[in-house]
Amino acid sequence: MPSFSPSSSSIRAAALAIGAAALAAALLILVTIGSIAMAGGFLAAGFVAGGAVAAWRLLRPPVETGLARIDWTITRTIAATTDAAVAVTDRAGRLVCANDAYEALFEGLPTPPVLPLDTAGVAALGLAGRTAWRDGRAEVKGLIGAEVGLDATVVRAGEDADVLVWRFAATGEHDLAARIETMLGGAIGDRLGQGGVMVALLTPNGRVRAATRVLSHRASGGNGSIIGRDFAHCLITDSLGLVRFEREGLEGSPLRLIQLPFGEGEDMPILLAILDDRHDAPAIGASASAHVRSLVSLMPFGMALVDRDGRFLQMNTAFVRAAGVDAAAPPLYPGDLVVREDKSAVADAIRRFASGATHSADMAVRLKDHPDEPVALTIAGARGLGDAAVLLSLKDNSEESRLKREVAQATKMQAVGQLAGGVAHDFNNILTAILGHCDLMLMRHSPGDSDYDDIQQIRTNSNRAASLTRQLLAFSRQQTLRPQVLQLPDVVAEVSNLLKRLMGETVRLEVTHGRNLGPVRADPGQLEQVVVNLAVNARDAILSANPQGGGRLTIQTRAVTAAEVRAMGSDILPPADYTALSVSDTGTGIPPDIIGKIFEPFFTTKELGKGTGLGLSTVYGIVKQSGGWIFADSKPGQGATFTIYLPVHSAVADPLRTPPKPLPRQGDTWGSGVVLLVEDEDMVRAVAERALVRQGYTVLTADNGETALEVLRTSGQPDLLISDVVMPTMDGPTMVREVRKRYPALPVLFMSGYAEEQLRKSIDIDKVAFLPKPFSVQQLGEAARDLLRPG
Repeated sequence: MPSFSPSSSSIRAAALAIGAAALAAALLILVTIGSIAMAGGFLAAGFVAGGAVAAWRLLRPPVETGLARIDWTITRTIAATTDAAVAVTDRAGRLVCANDAYEALFEGLPTPPVLPLDTAGVAALGLAGRTAWRDGRAEVKGLIGAEVGLDATVVRAGEDADVLVWRFAATGEHDLAARIETMLGGAIGDRLGQGGVMVALLTPNGRVRAATRVLSHRASGGNGSIIGRDFAHCLITDSLGLVRFEREGLEGSPLRLIQLPFGEGEDMPILLAILDDRHDAPAIGASASAHVRSLVSLMPFGMALVDRDGRFLQMNTAFVRAAGVDAAAPPLYPGDLVVREDKSAVADAIRRFASGATHSADMAVRLKDHPDEPVALTIAGARGLGDAAVLLSLKDNSEESRLKREVAQATKMQAVGQLAGGVAHDFNNILTAILGHCDLMLMRHSPGDSDYDDIQQIRTNSNRAASLTRQLLAFSRQQTLRPQVLQLPDVVAEVSNLLKRLMGETVRLEVTHGRNLGPVRADPGQLEQVVVNLAVNARDAILSANPQGGGRLTIQTRAVTAAEVRAMGSDILPPADYTALSVSDTGTGIPPDIIGKIFEPFFTTKELGKGTGLGLSTVYGIVKQSGGWIFADSKPGQGATFTIYLPVHSAVADPLRTPPKPLPRQGDTWGSGVVLLVEDEDMVRAVAERALVRQGYTVLTADNGETALEVLRTSGQPDLLISDVVMPTMDGPTMVREVRKRYPALPVLFMSGYAEEQLRKSIDIDKVAFLPKPFSVQQLGEAARDLLRPG
């Protein structure tokens, strides 16, 4: 307990007050009597008295204040050792201490009892606080927090009993219990009441947590709610053991109480169904069975009743949907739902629970319709449910399974995309060598030579192969895009004439555009390729369905707002404003077992030799690289619709990102100077060296970055450095950084089979040019000439 002692300022103030009083008295005596001696005596006596008071206050023992000070740092440290959320409030209702668990559970550190709970929870917590001030302790169970259920304990503490300690522990059963509590108090509870079924959700100690309105009215006699009351006090029994409501007396209707399985553990809530029964009804009668079946049919989760012989008695709608059952021809036994390997396990479990097991158990089974996706089947013994002996519960995993398939598809597409990018890089190196040697041979042959046409044919086929690698890069989203701010109707208009020729005479093309379309940022050339690929696929599907009569291809653009995206409920498409492009056909449609594979590379349903399987995968890659989304929707026999969503570009086009205009080309690519050529592929290095030498350059070569640095040490500064990007030992960018330390103004030309856009992310070097592979001798000469051109 801290003590109180006088301060120097208080002593000085007291001394000055006594001195002032003595001075005033001396002046009064001097004025009235006129005696200077007597006035001086009074003044001296006053100063003596002031000094005595000051000395007495200095020597007086300290006085206890009676106010205890609590070290909240230690208190908070102790509270941090528990997993429960702990808070402390004082008499004034202020929050004076809380541990980290409390701060994590209730963001913003609100003060109890005003916490982010439901209205009933806040009221119950406030009552517990008042009870704790009065009785020293109070408890509240079954509170519903933001994400978990909570039990609260409130204890009065402190040396003077002047603080409350609030402790909150998560119960872990909030999700299901809270859903049932909400349903019982709403429209579902009213429908149960109309069917003659009263339902109550009780806490583990038997108090009413939730009840249907009919049950609350009858149990209370219409005099209020029964929430929080001990349900046993609402019932009475007669001499025959029949149960009635206490408010209705012995003349009331007998009741039948049925406890439904809810969960394992003694601390789980109790779900109780109450049915009216007649005196002459059997213990388990047809009336009770009808009420139970009504209750099961209204449950929002999949439930089914099985009799003692292991046959289905009833399946609700949620169970039928989760099990993939044909409602018109339901199976007789639960084993008919699962694969052959799981039949015996399911039959044994049902037989065990039907013969007397009272607990519940979960088992993983594989349904016949989805043998690759195990689901959880809950089995519980049933008592008081008529002919039913076993209660089955099955979770609907269809949405979860769909999301898993989509994630697996995205992962597979990413892995294949990386593989495609690597294949395209190696293939571009080979094509560079082929095209380069063709160009070198064409320099020695003129049109009309016997070999000229053959060389041109090799060159033409090599260019076709180069186009195929560009498709691979598009699929892997590694191609170089030249994005611009544009309108989708303009892109469609650019290719509409080409599409009319591609569609032929039998397929009718219809184009419609919506209003208020937002601009998008994409490569117009690549978007044109997307439209053409989708249109050609649609034409083939139409002609396959009706070779003679043809059909209709519809291209539509429209605006999609963020509100419309939210209304779709898509887990993939993020809410935003989009401009959508749809391509629809009247063809045969896409079978359900194929629609999930259509964007995979090299997957095609066309005849052998009529398709590479890269059309839709290229479309997918271009759309994804442009920041958009593509979805396919089809019903067999009713055509297919491909919808592309591109985000609306709201910013003004950045002139700095506009592709620079190409320099005017001249026919003469001859030059002079020393060129250091660094390339790890021998065939590419050989053809590039020959091409540069033929055009007048002195060429030094190196097969990797380290060798290039050695060449520079012995030969001095070249006029131009041409280097591959990806090389063993030391890659091109690392080598260029070392070279630029000695020669900062040295021009550099990077060449690579990977896409420029992909490489620019890892090349943070200024003033470098890029030449994509495969390139021709002419393109290499022009690139070298432009970099060495003065200015």
